[in-house]
This record gives sequence, structure tokens and C-alpha cells, in this order.
Amino acid sequence: MPTILIVDDEQYMRRLMEQTLEPLENDGVDILTARSGEEALETIKAKKPELVLLDIMMPNMDGYELCKIVKHDLGMNEVSIIMVTAKGQDVDKEDGIQSGCDDYITKPFGTKELRSKAREILFPTKK
Repeated sequence: MPTILIVDDEQYMRRLMEQTLEPLENDGVDILTARSGEEALETIKAKKPELVLLDIMMPNMDGYELCKIVKHDLGMNEVSIIMVTAKGQDVDKEDGIQSGCDDYITKPFGTKELRSKAREILFPTKK
């Protein structure tokens, strides 16, 4: 079963993304959430989600650091990471790419865009 992990320290944003992606559950997608980088790291190690939707600005371990750990330290390149963040400057996007993220979406995001990108990653052969 394909799995998406939503990582954001704000409950409202986690719930909004979860509701946006709920239609994918009809295709057998499991949706998990984490409130922090540390919680997300443990979930990624244990569940190995295909897709992680990752906020940047979180206390203790930010999204850049988590992405670097997953992609570079753990070598989990099969895990697709999309940064979903309010940080929309070019330098922020460059930092995201340097940390290893696969894509970058700025908040506020379009619900269709988020669902579409998730579908492309989880079901690359479907149209």
C-alpha cells in the first residue's frame, strides 16, 4: 500500500493536507502525519513512505535538516520529498534542492496541484 507522510508542526496544516489527499485513500493510499522532524524521522525509518510532504519551519529539526538526513545520511532516495512551505524565496528553494528534496510547493498551495503531484509520484504510470 503506497504511503504518504505529512510533516508539519501546525495541526491546521496537517489536517488541511490530509483532507486534500483523502481522495487518494480510494486508490489504496495510506496517509500518516507527524508533528516534528524527529517524529517524522522515526516514521520514515519504520514505515518507509513513498512520499513525504515536508514543512521547513519546525522547531528543533527543520525540514532542510530532515531532508538531508533522509536523502544523504540514510541514502533513502526512493523516498520522494516535496517541501510544502511558506518560504517562497529563490534562496529557500535552492536550499531545499541542496538538501535533496524532489519538489517544492509554496503555501498557500492549490489543492489540485498537491493531489496531482502526489498522484504522479505514487502512480507514475496512471494518467
